[in-house]
Amino acid sequence: MTDVANNIDLDNQTDIEFDYDLINKITADLTQKEIELIICRNDYIQILNKEHRGIDKPTDVLSFPLEDMPYTPLGTIVVSVDYVSEKAKEYGHTINEELTLLYIHGLLHLLGYDHEVDSGEHREEEKNIITKYKLPFSLIIRNDD
Repeated sequence: MTDVANNIDLDNQTDIEFDYDLINKITADLTQKEIELIICRNDYIQILNKEHRGIDKPTDVLSFPLEDMPYTPLGTIVVSVDYVSEKAKEYGHTINEELTLLYIHGLLHLLGYDHEVDSGEHREEEKNIITKYKLPFSLIIRNDD
C-alpha cells in the first residue's frame, strides 16, 4: 500500500471526531491539490452563506474554489457539524459517514462538478465514490428529490 500525502489543511472549530485518514484518501484519489477543510457550527456557516450566496440561513456544506494556478490549493470546503449531527440521526448512519458524504459533495464542487447545471455528472461521480468507499447512499437519495 502506498502512502497517501496529506492534502488537507484542517480547521476543526468543533469537538467532532471523524476519520481524517478516509477523507484524506478520498482527496488523494481525486486531486493532488491541497484542500482547506473547515468544520464549524451553524452560526458560522450561516454568515458565510449570507455573505457569499445571499442566503441568510445555515446550510450543510459550502465550497469555495480558488483560481486554478500551479502550487495553489484547490479551495475551501466548509461543513456544518450541526447539520452533520442532524442528518446522521435522520438517515440512521454515523456522524463520520455524514461528514464524509458532505465532504465528497463539496470536493466535487471544487473539481468543477455542479449538480445545479450539469446533466447528472455530479451525482454519478458521487455515486461512484460512495460505492467505492462503501458509504451510505443517503446523499444521492436526498439530492435526487
